[in-house]
Amino acid sequence: MTAEAVERAFRTEWGQIVATVIRMTGDWELAEEAAQDAFAQALERWPAEGVPRNPGAWLTTTARNRAVDRLRREAVGAAKLRDVAREPVGEPEVHDVADDRLRLMFTCCHPALALDARVALTLRTLAGLSVAEIARAFLTSEAALAKRLVRARQKIKHAGIPYRVPPADLLPSRTPAVLAVLYLLFTEGYAATAGAELVRRPLTGEAIRLARLLHELMPDEPEATGLLALMLFHDARSSARVDADGELVPLDEQDRTAWDGARIAEADRLLATAGGAGPYVVQAAIAACHATAPTAADTDWRQIAVLYGTLRKLVPSPVVALNQAVAVGLAYGPEVGLALVEELRTALADYPLFPAVRADFLRRLGRTTEAADAYRAAIEAATTEPERRFLRRRLSSVGGGRSSVE
Repeated sequence: MTAEAVERAFRTEWGQIVATVIRMTGDWELAEEAAQDAFAQALERWPAEGVPRNPGAWLTTTARNRAVDRLRREAVGAAKLRDVAREPVGEPEVHDVADDRLRLMFTCCHPALALDARVALTLRTLAGLSVAEIARAFLTSEAALAKRLVRARQKIKHAGIPYRVPPADLLPSRTPAVLAVLYLLFTEGYAATAGAELVRRPLTGEAIRLARLLHELMPDEPEATGLLALMLFHDARSSARVDADGELVPLDEQDRTAWDGARIAEADRLLATAGGAGPYVVQAAIAACHATAPTAADTDWRQIAVLYGTLRKLVPSPVVALNQAVAVGLAYGPEVGLALVEELRTALADYPLFPAVRADFLRRLGRTTEAADAYRAAIEAATTEPERRFLRRRLSSVGGGRSSVE
């Protein structure tokens, strides 16, 4: 039970702890080290002492003390140590946004950093995602991602990038990267890239909380509004994505009465006021087509296919093209969809969901032998246990029996 409490605290408190120590010390590596030590001490002490009433406060104090001890050992200047050893009140925040995590996010997203480095650094430092998880999200190697993180931290240190929410005239240059961070944070929580759980609610909750703060900060920014609406549409359906046994339930089989109607209504209102037609607004419109359809049969797949066509012009990605192929196939027939999917085979050779999409179209066409082979490839490529179990059931449904990669 103690290990579960520590794991739960890690998921909910990591970002705040690291952000607080960074604000105190200005040292990113020290902040991560101090946070890691705090969680290590929790694993040692909580079994005997019991889980604190406020785990976050206990961990933050422990990390802060660890940072102070480290600075003492390194014989930093007395003035610096005095500043760090006491709990700072902080400078007045621009726009009255007094949240260390939001400050950290805008610091990570400084335009002096490359866009992919901004996103990766924030996901590692703020959300506590592992290098492996972020590497999968970026479709890159762990070694390359680790080097990218080191370079980003060094850039912040040597360039003297300030730890704050920027003034209004500088917000536009930071917005795209901040939106990308929030989107990836939510996506990792909504559809985890690895592990035993499909949905990681602490991550989706944190992404939505920060998206609300950003929307309050920039109420006239269409993409900030669109992103919040997109998250709420998806989150409204999250409880129906797995059944009581933790098994994945595909969209067309979900119990729509279990969807959160209040969240869908809020997302609808946000989308109506967003304006513009940027990538997040378009994705929110796609999510609205799913969330507002009374039944799976009522889903307007033709409209979704059109919206994905618009999104492809804004974001010319093979993954977007794959999603459009799915929509086209469900609107105009599986043969049309499969033909579009096959065109993406080379571009998406390493994309885990590609073989699953291909297998589903082959199943719909009754090509069971080919579908079974594709499902086996999909099982091998899947990165979470719920996905693997779902794909094994689909494999069994086409007469594939038990998989050799179980």
